[in-house]
Amino acid sequence: MPATCVVGMQWGDEGKGKIVDLMSEGCDLVVRYQGGANAGHSVVIGEQSYAMHQIPSGILREGVTCVIASGVVLDPEELEAEVAGLVEKGIDLDGRLWISDRAHVVMPYHKTLDRLREAALGDAKIGTTARGIGPCYADKYNRSGLRVADLVKPAGAADRIRRAVAVKNAEIVNLHGSEPLDADAVVEQFLAYAEWLRPRACDTAVRINDALDAGRHVFFEGAQGSLLDIDFGTYPFVTSSNASAAGLAAGAGVSPRRVDRFIGVAKAYTSRVGAGPCPTELKDAVGDRIRERGREYGTTTGRPRRTGWFDAVSVRQSVRIGHIDELAVTLIDVLTGFETLNVCVAYNLDGARVEHLPADAEALDRCRPVYETLPGWQEELGGITSFDDLPAAARDYVTLIEERVGAPVRTVSVGPERGQTIRR
Repeated sequence: MPATCVVGMQWGDEGKGKIVDLMSEGCDLVVRYQGGANAGHSVVIGEQSYAMHQIPSGILREGVTCVIASGVVLDPEELEAEVAGLVEKGIDLDGRLWISDRAHVVMPYHKTLDRLREAALGDAKIGTTARGIGPCYADKYNRSGLRVADLVKPAGAADRIRRAVAVKNAEIVNLHGSEPLDADAVVEQFLAYAEWLRPRACDTAVRINDALDAGRHVFFEGAQGSLLDIDFGTYPFVTSSNASAAGLAAGAGVSPRRVDRFIGVAKAYTSRVGAGPCPTELKDAVGDRIRERGREYGTTTGRPRRTGWFDAVSVRQSVRIGHIDELAVTLIDVLTGFETLNVCVAYNLDGARVEHLPADAEALDRCRPVYETLPGWQEELGGITSFDDLPAAARDYVTLIEERVGAPVRTVSVGPERGQTIRR
């Protein structure tokens, strides 16, 4: 059976949750391999909406086992609430959720420091979600982090937590002038989480590779998007993990040679949350219209997203880095009603034509989009089930995206529900 990876092509919020939910039918395992509770993958089934932050979107498919792999930074507090919310909506998680014992744990001091450090940056702030993701990854690479394996050990966890709180309190108090955390309260809270995590913690790399060896169908789910990748994104306005397809191998403990198919998910336009360059951003009534039609407000934070025309330059980079086999274009229905539509096919940087994403964020901020303009369409698309039945202008728009980013579009989403999806 094939192994498949779904990864975002833009700055996150592309609709990966819906695509994973749709394509994970019949899968055996769905694996989240990086990021943390800063992700917000939304799925709509009938009248019910679901928002997954750490649990893979495949949990909504009966019989699918979900894995939170070692590349994820795990927030037990958020995970407990997420599980409770799914159970309340009738989703049975019994025996269907496994958590890597190598995953690093997001602690209260990570969230506190995330907020304090961001505030200290002033106008140069990154736009973090303040979920503690960056500080947790920093501890991971500084070799001072607390992993699930450390938390669930019968002995020693309390002492490790107290030592970590003491170190972090020194920065919280002395550098930022804020109130220290209560180490005893943190110990009590996280030892309680350990009881819940212990029966679910395991070596997920072994389980994933065993499943692949047995010919089972494994689905890998990326979080955030390729343009937020710590190495290939718009640094420093990025997340703290490899959010491109390149992050799969290290995050899941699986060789990339075992993945048969990479699916990139891209919106039919551009959106971005937080600070950082966004060459096609529309700070006008057109951008406001896209935001309202697309309900462009963060699933995790509720923040309004910045919106703009489709940027083929940046998506082309994501396609090449991930060697993407096919694209799923989402939210094309949002573009109904515009007389004309623009697609950015190059940048003008200080008078020169540029067809790749500059590494320098300041240079990218100076880039001005070079557009190709197409006629729009007026028909609502939500009820259309065949690509050939889309308005000619919508088909031409999809074709131009294919040509400019270098990957075929095999899936087109025309609405939020499962059934509002066209497969070519």
